[in-house]
Amino acid sequence: MGKQKRERTLAENEAKAMVRNLRISPQKLNLVAGLIRGKPVAQALADLEFSRKRIAIDVRKCVMSAVANAENNHGLDVDELVVAEAFVGKNLVMKRFHARGRGRSAGIMKPFSQITVIVREAKQEA
Repeated sequence: MGKQKRERTLAENEAKAMVRNLRISPQKLNLVAGLIRGKPVAQALADLEFSRKRIAIDVRKCVMSAVANAENNHGLDVDELVVAEAFVGKNLVMKRFHARGRGRSAGIMKPFSQITVIVREAKQEA
């Protein structure tokens, strides 16, 4: 007796990768995610490679993980993959304080975020 297999939530031509606890605000991460949405995987990886944003390194790892999942787990063709979705979510927020004058304090929020990348195999008609 084993655990029953979970139903697949994605379509047969899709694969997903997720990175949690990225130390950047979701607003900044969404700028990088918008850079790759809807692009072919090769072009998205090239854009992330030459991006000046610090978080682009972690987003690139997530895209590469999604491509590896598509190839190894689902048998999809790597050359025909497109970044179908790239969405950002909020994660925990570390709360710190900054001492101010006259015995007061000011709050500092240090947000974390997460990114989910879904790649889809798109057949190219010739």
